[in-house]
Parts: sequence; C-alpha cells; structure tokens
Amino acid sequence: MAYRSLKHLPIYRKALELCTMSREIASYVSFNKDLMRLCESKSLQDIMANSILTDSILIPQKIAQVEYSNCNNERLETISYINIIIRNINSYCMGLEKHGVKETEYINLLRKEIKSFRKSYKAWKSEHS
Repeated sequence: MAYRSLKHLPIYRKALELCTMSREIASYVSFNKDLMRLCESKSLQDIMANSILTDSILIPQKIAQVEYSNCNNERLETISYINIIIRNINSYCMGLEKHGVKETEYINLLRKEIKSFRKSYKAWKSEHS
C-alpha cells in the first residue's frame, strides 16, 4: 500500500474538524471546564462530554492506522471500529439532549459535522474494503 501524507487525505482533515468541534462542545457543556480532568468528574453530563471528546480523538488515529497498515484484516476491523465510534458519538449527543442541555443548536452542529464526516467516511471506506 502506498504511503500517503495524512494531511492531504480528505477523511483525515474531516476527522480533525470533528475533533475540534467535539472539543468545543465538550468544553461548553461540561461543568468542569478543564478538559484534561473531565474524566474525573462524577457528573453524567461531563462523562458524556468526555466520551464525545475521547471518541473523536480516536477517529484520526484509527484512520492513520488504516492508511499505514499492510494487513487487510486489520484495516477492515479498524474501519468497522470507526463506524462504531461514529454511532457512539451520535448516542452521546442524544444523551446530552435528554440530560437537559438547553443549547441544542450546538449539539445539532456536532451532528451536522458527524453527518458530513460520515459521507467522507463512506467514500473512503469503499476505497479500503
């Protein structure tokens, strides 16, 4: 497999955009504004915000793993794992809404970013399947 620069890969750039937005959303909805200590919070809202942040950070790492892997099975498993992460982030968004986050427009912006990422993901996935 040819090694490509990740910074030129559209799916990777989309994943980084998703990370940035997730970081902003997590910072906004968390009661504990220190994102590095978010995992220590007992607040359900903070836990969901931390999960969004953690999962979104995993996506670019997993894309890199697929791009640089020589093992077809590993690539397919990792691609499948990315899909699970995307579903989880959507579930956390729903959880935040149900938990009472009033500013749902921010959550909807994250959903829109996820939807945009998913389109790129499907095209990228078909290249590697």
